[in-house]
Amino acid sequence: MKIAVAQTKPVTGDIQRNIGQHKILIDLAVSQGADTIIFPELSLTGYEPTMASTLAISPDDSRLDELSMASETGGITIGAGVPTRHAEGICISMVLFQPGKPRRLYSKRYLHTDEEPFFTGGPADTGLIGEGNKLALAICYEISVLRHAEDAFANGAKIYAASVVKSTRNIDKALTRLSQIARDYSMPVLMANSIGQADGEMCAGKTSVWNDKGQLIKQLDDIHEGLLIFDTGTQDVTVHLSL
Repeated sequence: MKIAVAQTKPVTGDIQRNIGQHKILIDLAVSQGADTIIFPELSLTGYEPTMASTLAISPDDSRLDELSMASETGGITIGAGVPTRHAEGICISMVLFQPGKPRRLYSKRYLHTDEEPFFTGGPADTGLIGEGNKLALAICYEISVLRHAEDAFANGAKIYAASVVKSTRNIDKALTRLSQIARDYSMPVLMANSIGQADGEMCAGKTSVWNDKGQLIKQLDDIHEGLLIFDTGTQDVTVHLSL
């Protein structure tokens, strides 16, 4: 199994342009034999909580059909971030496109206090996908909640993938925490982060992969869009920058 984590620079509020950007990286991942690609938090809109009520969509929005088609034709599972509208409010979600399956949502269950005025927590979900349901998903603040990684491990996760938006101000804490998760649960950890501006701050990039001992294997910079692709068989990570 090959898992790609993407580093993107979202165009704020422009879902259609961001879909086009996603497709470029999806094609790149498919060309390298990836089975799964995970994008940063709210990758289809940019992380802008104050705009969430305007940008929120339903998971069956027709604009997402292009990603469904990309999943089917490329034989790849895609996790793309977008705010989704529900009866209880707006969730920070990852729409999952899986070949031969209906769209699925993984919504952020644990919110930071700064997010609570704009979002509601999602339903309980193991967030397990991939071959044998061994890949656990996390969205940003969830990595700071001890129970999240504990539950993922208890439910059989063998790999942990975090979709985040971390600024230059708080990236180091996130990197330390993700290394700790890898070390504590003896499983590889992957992180997809954005670059560019989000919510008034600069995103730090540094999309990363750690081995099951918590050692950093590869990390992108804070400038370029691109992919890290982790081969679960060989434990190797390759770097692929978007041209």
